[in-house]
Amino acid sequence: MSDDIFTIELKGRIDSGNSHEVEESIMNQLSGYTGKSVILDAEDLEYISSAGLRVLLRIKKTYPDLQIVNVRSEVYEILEMTGFTEIMTVKKAYRVVSVEGCEVIGQGANGTIYRIDKDNVVKVYNNADALEDIQHEREVARLALVLGIPTAISYDVVRVGDSYGSVFELLNARSFTKILVNEPEKMDWCVEEYVKMLRKIHDTVVPEGKLPDMRQTVIGWAEFMKDYLEPADGEKLLSLVKAIPHDNHMIHGDYHTKNLELQNDEVLLIDMDTLAVGHPIFELASIYNAYIGFSEYDHEVIKKFQGFDFETGKKFWHKVLSAYLDTKSETKIKEVEDKARIVGYTRIIRRSIRRGGLENEKSRAEIELWKKNLVELLHKTDTLNFELNELEIEADIDKLQEVLSFIEEHLSKTDCSPKAEMQISLAAEEIFVNIASYAYNPNKGKAWLRIEVSDEPVTVTLTFTDQGMQYDPLARQDPDVTLPAEAREIGGLGIFLAKQTMDDVIYEYKDGKNILQLKKNL
Repeated sequence: MSDDIFTIELKGRIDSGNSHEVEESIMNQLSGYTGKSVILDAEDLEYISSAGLRVLLRIKKTYPDLQIVNVRSEVYEILEMTGFTEIMTVKKAYRVVSVEGCEVIGQGANGTIYRIDKDNVVKVYNNADALEDIQHEREVARLALVLGIPTAISYDVVRVGDSYGSVFELLNARSFTKILVNEPEKMDWCVEEYVKMLRKIHDTVVPEGKLPDMRQTVIGWAEFMKDYLEPADGEKLLSLVKAIPHDNHMIHGDYHTKNLELQNDEVLLIDMDTLAVGHPIFELASIYNAYIGFSEYDHEVIKKFQGFDFETGKKFWHKVLSAYLDTKSETKIKEVEDKARIVGYTRIIRRSIRRGGLENEKSRAEIELWKKNLVELLHKTDTLNFELNELEIEADIDKLQEVLSFIEEHLSKTDCSPKAEMQISLAAEEIFVNIASYAYNPNKGKAWLRIEVSDEPVTVTLTFTDQGMQYDPLARQDPDVTLPAEAREIGGLGIFLAKQTMDDVIYEYKDGKNILQLKKNL
């Protein structure tokens, strides 16, 4: 007994023959107790009848905070059937499971997943008081399943050592990590299935308020980092995160190869307690950390966590990002990777500091490396948002081929004729070269290219944006192409060609940006 909680053990049977004696014994033990909280420990209670239930009800009326704990499943069924689980706190006794010698098949921020036999796995939570965490994960896993995400649902809660675990049926399942380690020739298959599931997650709209908002979490990370960065860098980081719009699409939050299982040719997503909603950049940041970020200083980290080496992790990440963005453009891949790295570094620096990382030499070295990279990225990044159909690139003539390749990649997904493709490429070349040559002269800057395809009629729209000197190329008078060579001025043909080959060319200057749209009807 503590000052505010009185615990009494219930044993054997409580029935019509002994209910009076049991009640009398309980009340004698409570004699003189002035507190309100009473716990009845039912670990050794084997049977209860309606007479015993009446005893519990009378005690409940005297002590409103009554709890019954460690209730066997047979007794719990009686209490649930009669509505007692609704009128008082009743906690089941949990089956005890040992994970000694069991294979670790997954590990995340909140727990470790063990295979306890060929049919079942158990997720053991780091938090010793994990019942609320378990309930949360079961609820979000059911939500994900209802929304169409294939996942395993926990069917039992057990005691594991000093903590709790959730038991899932995963019959002869193999993680993607195991496949990559044992069958490296299947990497491209793993990438394809990994990205297919990732897109399915990110295409899923979650009803408002059903899952945590990852944007708010990351804002908290950025606020924390302000104490460890120069003021201007801290403000830049926070403003970049705050500029990411609220998004009700699902993200997993801990999406790596140990959390995808192949069971009977079906891919299942597991470890669902990190489910949230938010922009995909938050997910990509977590994925980057899993394969590169955490292991960037010490390449052995990924070997211990994932089971494969750092080079395999880098290769897998690059293939995944290329497939997710549906592009071979290294510029586009690097653009999105750098945005993901900013969020990723923010997360792992904060995590390390909160775990005492500044107190030992190796962790300090890790933090310094991540911090150096973070600051370098902050100085050259204007937004953490990205679009699949938009390319952010240095306004440099040497980047022209990457621009044209990006356009060609997107046009290949349409019914664009060779002639129209040539005309679009020609116009795009003229505009990009113009930006690269004059927009920032003599300095350097960025250009943005967005490609959109609309229906009825099918129209390709290229939008070029730069932040250079204000200049309206359409204000320039068209050259007189009827003049003989000796009478013609050199230059001015690029914009003319764009206007002649496109169905519409529109210019505006807005918010300090030159915006030029080229439209071509297919």
